[in-house]
Amino acid sequence: MTDATGWNRRDVLGAASLVALAFGLPLAAVEWSAVPAEDQPGPADRALLREVSQLVIPRTATPGAGDVGAGDFVLLALAHGLDGSRRPPGAITPDLLPHLRPDGSLRHAAWLAAELDRRRGGRFMAAAPARRAELLAALDAEAFAEGAGDHPWRTIKALILTGYYTTEIGGSRELRYELVPGRYDPDLPATPQTVAFSSDWTAVDFG
Repeated sequence: MTDATGWNRRDVLGAASLVALAFGLPLAAVEWSAVPAEDQPGPADRALLREVSQLVIPRTATPGAGDVGAGDFVLLALAHGLDGSRRPPGAITPDLLPHLRPDGSLRHAAWLAAELDRRRGGRFMAAAPARRAELLAALDAEAFAEGAGDHPWRTIKALILTGYYTTEIGGSRELRYELVPGRYDPDLPATPQTVAFSSDWTAVDFG
């Protein structure tokens, strides 16, 4: 049922789930049952996205993206079409065809699992940690190369970064947070210890 605002029950539950993850609520509070059956993640999906998230933003003095639940955030975001992820890809390549929905949109998680397994020549998750990082770095380099155009990894990575930097840890401990800046400073000293104010997370490197 859709109300006058255009929202339906699925939209409300989906938004509530994303908000719960973004603000660090226990994953047990997320209603996975609200996700359509065809987009329900299995244990292997969640394990893969947790590992990939952790590779993008690894644990340092603060927890990594996998530690704070960014992988689950990505799966929910993809199911609900965040960041245009339910739009059909601009170009259909042979590797995408097996993972298209009837409406033409891409099942990003299924594509990622198949692509990483293909690159490894076996199960990606069975590879040594250093090898997993190497394989993902190669995929990342290809996706962001000049002229690469629309690439599904860009969508996934952007959602990992969004999920991480909207948590308390990512938003206020990894970045410098000021609710209301007190004044304009046109020239600030920067040292290797200076943390960023920037929200341009898609340019973050990893490894």
